[in-house]
Amino acid sequence: MTTRLENKKIALGVTGSIAVYKAAYLVRLLTGEGAQVRVISTDSANEFVTDLTFSNLSRHPVFRGLWDGSWTEHIQIANWADLYLVAPATANTIAKFAGGINDNAVTAVYLAATCPVVVAPAMDADMMIHPATEENLFKLRNSGVEVISSPEGEHASGLYGPGRFTEPADILEYIAGRLGQGPLTNRKILVTAGPTLEAIDPVRFVSNHSTGKMGYAIANEAHLRGAKVTVISGPVDPRLKLPFLPQMVNSAADMNDAIAKEAFSQDIIIMAAAVSDFRPLKTELQKIKKEGGVPSLEMEKTTDILAGLGKSKRRGQILVGFALETTDAETNGRKKMESKNLDMVVINSLADEGSGFGHDTNKITILDKEGGVWRMPLQSKSGAARDLLDIIQSKIANG
Repeated sequence: MTTRLENKKIALGVTGSIAVYKAAYLVRLLTGEGAQVRVISTDSANEFVTDLTFSNLSRHPVFRGLWDGSWTEHIQIANWADLYLVAPATANTIAKFAGGINDNAVTAVYLAATCPVVVAPAMDADMMIHPATEENLFKLRNSGVEVISSPEGEHASGLYGPGRFTEPADILEYIAGRLGQGPLTNRKILVTAGPTLEAIDPVRFVSNHSTGKMGYAIANEAHLRGAKVTVISGPVDPRLKLPFLPQMVNSAADMNDAIAKEAFSQDIIIMAAAVSDFRPLKTELQKIKKEGGVPSLEMEKTTDILAGLGKSKRRGQILVGFALETTDAETNGRKKMESKNLDMVVINSLADEGSGFGHDTNKITILDKEGGVWRMPLQSKSGAARDLLDIIQSKIANG
């Protein structure tokens, strides 16, 4: 039976986190899918799980000492691998990667690697949110390293927060998608997220309450399924993470310009951003002083980006819009889909508790132009993203 990772070669770096015991199970999952796995270990990781365990599971000797065996073994492994996965990656190892420090087998393979590199952080919550760690992860993303988002949860220390090791089964799905075995492999997907800011003067703006959580959830799920994802995002909470860096914009005009450069080449466009419908007719160059009285703010419409995409949509491209409604949600959503030539529209309503801006949950209804209706329960935004992409995949499969 053909498995998803048949003949794929994965170098697995393991470092000194208490979560390293889960890496043993990860090796079993990867090899069970047909991958060849070479484990590279730090001395600290060996304190938790020995080389003997990893060598038995991977059926290869563990590379740990830079002076053991061939002095070029780190080069040989780096050139052999289709992908270098470091899981778990401690704060210490992430800092070494960001700084180009080479003092153990895991860092040596990293510096020699020309294949894609993926890291799955695992550390206590306070370490994960420390500015130094956040800066180091930014540097890694900026250099092309993909970072698997760490879920929140309880830690061995008793703290609760981000930094938990991603479950091995989820890492397996990520790697399967990354190595061309996901359901959306080679599909190019553009996702927009967050609000736009329309300047009144240098210190004030008109905007909305969008947090970007839904768009980022969709982008993460699409990437997990193997898609080539581009994200164009308005200003969002920096704690929202992607495996790669998004294109950041501020205004609706900025977003329109960024989308125009990407849109034609995309197979799927999902417009989850809350783009401002109006902007000040005039932006003052200096701060408006309150001593001058209450100013009159005259507004004009911004460019309707979604309508423009509908007009220029190429054959075979799937265009998905979002509609946040307060009344008659499905009726207004269908009107929006038809007037803007959308293939699908995702509706949520401020009347539904736990739905819309600011929440970690969402309750969506999906309509398509063929008359299909999918009403989803209140669930996490990640769950809503999975439902949306499942429906898109079924449309692709059915032509």
